[in-house]
Amino acid sequence: MRSTGRFMLRGTESTFVGSAWAWIVSPIGTAILALGVTQIVAWGTTLYALGVLASPIAADTGWSRTLVFSGLTIGLLASSFVSTAVGKAIDTKGARLVMSVGSVLCAASLLIVAAATHSAVYLAGWAIMGLGMRMTLYDAAFAALVQVAPHRGRRAISYLTLFGGFASTFFWPIGHILTGEFGWRLTLVIYAGFNIFVCLPLHWWGLARRETPLPGRTVGETQASSAEADPPLEGQARTLAILLFAVVTSASAFVFGAMAVHLPAVLEANGLSAAAAVGLASLKGVAQVAGRVAEILFGRRLHAIDLGRISVGGMPLAFIVLMAGSGSYSAALMFIIFFGIANGLVTIVRGAVPLALFGPQGYGTVLGVLATPYLLVNALAPAILAIVVDLWGYTIAEAVVLAAGLLSAASMEFMAIWYRRRPKAGAAQIPG
Repeated sequence: MRSTGRFMLRGTESTFVGSAWAWIVSPIGTAILALGVTQIVAWGTTLYALGVLASPIAADTGWSRTLVFSGLTIGLLASSFVSTAVGKAIDTKGARLVMSVGSVLCAASLLIVAAATHSAVYLAGWAIMGLGMRMTLYDAAFAALVQVAPHRGRRAISYLTLFGGFASTFFWPIGHILTGEFGWRLTLVIYAGFNIFVCLPLHWWGLARRETPLPGRTVGETQASSAEADPPLEGQARTLAILLFAVVTSASAFVFGAMAVHLPAVLEANGLSAAAAVGLASLKGVAQVAGRVAEILFGRRLHAIDLGRISVGGMPLAFIVLMAGSGSYSAALMFIIFFGIANGLVTIVRGAVPLALFGPQGYGTVLGVLATPYLLVNALAPAILAIVVDLWGYTIAEAVVLAAGLLSAASMEFMAIWYRRRPKAGAAQIPG
């Protein structure tokens, strides 16, 4: 009996290992693992770079911190301006080529910033980096996964976001160590090397193959839910859905963009000490990853629109809890949990909802159109909220952020109601 049980256990282990290996070597498994690494590197060496390099740059050059951080703002604005064009290029040229070129642009821009001795050169380097970021970060990676496996796009997007959530976890300590040893300029040169010698080959190799649709299943269908097998929206219905979802994502971009900079200060303004505020703010990433893990484990049967309602609804709920808590630590902790989970899920929603509504055909272009206002608002939100704080204080600033969250949630609810009540038979027959 013991030998039989031992044999059965070994057989189970062998089956598991074989299944895991089969997934790893499949086109979508290879793509997820390759892009998972490149997302950590791309986010960590570009958008998150100033998290640890801003102070050394300002100290070495004599530039103000405002000027130093303006580089990132310019980069995000540049990403917004080229977003639609990049999306179309992904559809026509393929994500493999676009993301590979994006890695080269990220490396070149990092070298320009590293060599900059004049603020104009520094800002120009960030403008180029903005183009590289748009060609390598989530919006491009989501489109790449859908091209590799159209019938498994949503699951693939969820898995990929788990990797990206660790970018700051890895690269803030790496940046701190490298800067201490070599200075910020050589650190950026090393970052450029990561993009050339890690990201470029992984983009080219990891996206080289594509899966074929499953037998009896069209490329527009996903495995998440039978409800998501509806025909893609076309004509006026497609245009209206894009406009509604653009409002949803743009309003959420204001919330998340503003809090990316002001979160510790907002917690302090609610009565927490500086140490407690920073400690709680650091838990946002944990809640963010926890939300994504929960979606993978329990959200398989949940329609992307319902996932959007849950995630977007968590933003205003978080601020209502914070504002009603009168500065209590427990209220601030609940705020961080709700806000972090919403932040983690909204990233998935930005890729999953367009896939469910519009299908994989032209998916890169749709994401490009939707990312244009998102990136624009995301870039301007920290400065706008800073102006509000200077003029009227944090109480009004929190009310403004709450209003943006309510706008996003209300728009999501309206879109969900409209989508389910629309005449389905005519949705794909409305002339464009």
